[in-house]
Amino acid sequence: MENFSRYWKRTFWKDEKGMGVIEVVLIILVLVGLALVFKNQISGVADGVYKSIKTQIKSF
Repeated sequence: MENFSRYWKRTFWKDEKGMGVIEVVLIILVLVGLALVFKNQISGVADGVYKSIKTQIKSF
């Protein structure tokens, strides 16, 4: 039983089968967190771009 426990621990730390998925999930979590932190700044920039486009369209 002790050999199985050692084998399992050793193979668990060396196994990298799901690492790509975990990395993508962590990147998405970081991006969502940054979007939540900078929500007001992002919406301000988006509003400014929208107003700029709207005024340029009206000038045609």
